[in-house]
Amino acid sequence: MAIPSAIFHYYDAAQGPNRSLTHLPLAEAEGLLEKIRLSGVGFAAQRPLDYLKIRLELEEIIRTKFIQKGGKPRLLHPYYFILGACEWVKQWYHQGSEIQYPLSTIPTEAISFTYGDSFPAMRYQDGKPYRGQVYTLPEIAEIISEFGLPQNWNPQGKLGPERYIEAQVWVDLAELINAPV
Repeated sequence: MAIPSAIFHYYDAAQGPNRSLTHLPLAEAEGLLEKIRLSGVGFAAQRPLDYLKIRLELEEIIRTKFIQKGGKPRLLHPYYFILGACEWVKQWYHQGSEIQYPLSTIPTEAISFTYGDSFPAMRYQDGKPYRGQVYTLPEIAEIISEFGLPQNWNPQGKLGPERYIEAQVWVDLAELINAPV
């Protein structure tokens, strides 16, 4: 199976794309997340009280593992994308929208992947070989060849927590050439 040629970011049109809580000061991020929770609107409204603490810990683990594999992140906190299209994610948002970037516009030393969303990919313990792993672009191509794209074989999540491949982009998106599409 060929690797998809683009990464996709899904967001609420009212908020705009490429916004990340972990790019904000912690107190501001916590306040914004609390407002989202109180609104009761969207997927993010369901996040637990310790979400940001766990997210920041996972980002540090992913970043460290990526650096150990030769990655050269230019940011402390990544932007999150999905490798390949995953239309159903738009349902997470009140006004679901998408933006895509050709994979060729992302420096390979500034993009890492987890097989599945990083929360379950890094925390779920079921013995699958891709749990707790961070992949480079060549490595994720091998994993896709072996296991396929989760959004194709598990879009409803009935076969486990992996429903797509998450891409972590460790470069300021304004630096990308010819992006977005």
